Amino acid sequence: MPEAGASGPSPTPRPTPSPTPGSIASDGMPPPATETTRVAIVDDQAMVRQGFGALLDAQPDMSVVGSAEDGSQVVDLVRRTAPDVILMDIRMPKLNGLDATRAVFSMPGEHPKVIMLTTFDADEYVFSALRAGASGFLLKDATAEDMITAVRVVAEGQSLLAPSVTRRLISEYVSGPKISKDTAVLGQLTDREIDVMRLVAKGHANAEVAERLFLAEQTVKTHVSRILSKLGLRDRTQIVVAAYESGLVVAGS
Repeated sequence: MPEAGASGPSPTPRPTPSPTPGSIASDGMPPPATETTRVAIVDDQAMVRQGFGALLDAQPDMSVVGSAEDGSQVVDLVRRTAPDVILMDIRMPKLNGLDATRAVFSMPGEHPKVIMLTTFDADEYVFSALRAGASGFLLKDATAEDMITAVRVVAEGQSLLAPSVTRRLISEYVSGPKISKDTAVLGQLTDREIDVMRLVAKGHANAEVAERLFLAEQTVKTHVSRILSKLGLRDRTQIVVAAYESGLVVAGS
């Protein structure tokens, strides 16, 4: 598995794998079978890079294309390896994961999905990382199954909101005094879109939203797409952030 400073030829597409039998993402959908998910790992601990790398590279629908030991190496890593998903440690000695995520999303063109890695379930950087563009975060002591599922879920364009710790952190940091409420953003949405946005912000999958609102799941997906388009958001994680910042969802509600 190449480190950040390694040199080599430009990345080439991997063969298309068959879908993994029984693999289900958070919305009840199987992992995509059309292409291999390219994964990069950024962590200052070599054992973490090697362990996570071996686990993910063993999956038939994933390929670990590179790694780096510090956030200061991320931009170069992205340019060389074109990952679809980055596992990014939050706390690193030179450039932390928050600033590294901001650097990734300031690059031109399409951006990889970012999953923040942390050893803490109440890390002060987590909400800021979500606002910077990360699709969610995962504790480093997560099970192998949770790690694999997290990569598949985020690669599909979903946010990693299933763990209850994520909802607690979002509630804690968005409800703090440093977040100002912007209710004007809701004026762009229909009443039904607001209903969908509220439930998405509380961590419900499309199927659950559909059941609660007595809608078809495809209709919910259409509403989510329209919310993203109208508010200029990248993914479901940013819907959550916008819902809390606008006051649509209140911490503890």
